[in-house]
Amino acid sequence: MEEFEAYELSPLDGRYKDIKELLSPYFSEYAYNKYRLYVEIKWLIYLIEEKIIEDKIDNIDDVYDIYLKFDIDSYNGIKEEEKITNHDVKAIEYFIDKKLKKLKLENLISFVHIGLTSEDINNTAYALMIKDFLYKIYFVKIDEFLDYIKELSKKYKDVSVLAHTHGQPATPTTIGKEFKVYWYRLNKEIERLKKLPIRAKFNGATGNYNALTIAYPKLDVEKFCSNFIGNLGLEFNPLTTQIENHDYIVNILDNIRHINNIIIDLNLDMWLYISKGYFKLEVVGNEVGSSTMPHKVNPINFENSEANLGIANGLLVTLSDKLPRSRLQRDLSDSSSLRNLGISFGYSLQGVKETLKGLKKVNVNREKIKMELDNEWEVLSEAIQTVLRKYEIPDAYNKLKELTRGKKITKKNLQDFIKSLEIDRIDKDNLLNLTPDTYIGLANKL
Repeated sequence: MEEFEAYELSPLDGRYKDIKELLSPYFSEYAYNKYRLYVEIKWLIYLIEEKIIEDKIDNIDDVYDIYLKFDIDSYNGIKEEEKITNHDVKAIEYFIDKKLKKLKLENLISFVHIGLTSEDINNTAYALMIKDFLYKIYFVKIDEFLDYIKELSKKYKDVSVLAHTHGQPATPTTIGKEFKVYWYRLNKEIERLKKLPIRAKFNGATGNYNALTIAYPKLDVEKFCSNFIGNLGLEFNPLTTQIENHDYIVNILDNIRHINNIIIDLNLDMWLYISKGYFKLEVVGNEVGSSTMPHKVNPINFENSEANLGIANGLLVTLSDKLPRSRLQRDLSDSSSLRNLGISFGYSLQGVKETLKGLKKVNVNREKIKMELDNEWEVLSEAIQTVLRKYEIPDAYNKLKELTRGKKITKKNLQDFIKSLEIDRIDKDNLLNLTPDTYIGLANKL
């Protein structure tokens, strides 16, 4: 381990640094400044292209290069400006001014950031950061996760298993169907997340286009700004205070939190299935399960995922509660809060990664599952009493309750009872041929 990693405060910076490397291009301080620079440059070019800036500009590509050539030296240059201004967006504006001077485009300097407030730049940058993260990273990783669960559901669709409700043996199901339940739940939430709009506002200091309206009275400034945001691939928010109200971000956070909770639910089930011996964990030669108990192979990936998703959800709830609230037209608390988006997404991705890793290390213990099914004939009491109801036999439920509740029933006990029933031969034979292993309804089809 490199020395600097040993002193990192957050696991995302050290232990889970591969997650940090995935998210740094979207949520690091470097990325935030790069995205804000992008918005400022795109606005300046938009003004040129729409003839708001009347001077003829021959080298417009040079203006865009200010963004394209952004590097660590550029970042440090902005940070040096910020030390003087104590204002991060103004520092970016001054950085652009200096670049324009070098390009001998001094005539553009007065148009940098014209008619805008800092939050026009900030909220648009965050919208682009969130959109890029979701579509370039999150959906890719979650789709990989979903594909593997779907693969498991197909692989184990015919593997019968004893179900448990309230921790007690219940009507059998199949391993494949139980995996498919999770695939279905997650898939629906991902579909919903993909439909959520990602919005930005671009309307000045208190949301009224005051400055642009005075400077350009003949310009339809609302349409002008709406088109700019649309050109960036975002949905325009037409009615705000100084800040974008963050409602769309809250919807995204709540959706991801719910996805995390579904994965936590899967982790808990896998942990219990492993505890019951229904799944065997892969043994890796040099790994150690316990410092004192050499025999142990622990479900650590599911436990790690549960912990990290819980931390993610704590942050997501905090952000979801905070972001919609702002004093009057604006205060700074949302700005400090938003800087933690990457951390909440980082822990979410770590959870997804660990659960997927855990799923790839388990195999169904068919012998154990079959042995348990063969030992739980009482679960067929549901089927028998339902057939008796069909024949309008009085008190069918209680007859089976008296026979089976709290008792250990053998195959012979149950079949003797079935043979004594006065029902059609076809139904009687169906019940006599039924076993816990075959009493799975439509599970394998589902």
